[in-house]
Amino acid sequence: MMTNEKKHERPKYSLEFKQDAAQLVLEKGYSLNQAADHLGISLSALGRWVRAERKPSGNESATKKPGLNLGDHDELIRLRKEIEQLRMEREILKKAAVFFAKEAE
Repeated sequence: MMTNEKKHERPKYSLEFKQDAAQLVLEKGYSLNQAADHLGISLSALGRWVRAERKPSGNESATKKPGLNLGDHDELIRLRKEIEQLRMEREILKKAAVFFAKEAE
């Protein structure tokens, strides 16, 4: 049975806000709980941002793949969207070329 209730949407935060929030924990000595409470954000979101911004230490396993920091992650998402849009445009142009080639015959 379907309901008309909206799915709970996550709030959108700017890259700068995410980085600043992570810096409260990484550089300013706030605990995750303190920073999350102070900023009014979820503990899980702040935890993700802190992990993303934390510099990998030299003793981490060499087999562990390096993560993206928040800036890289946002750029990756933007580039993936741009690639998808370009693919769609290319498909439209291909179809148009076939159409006009048939019209010219």
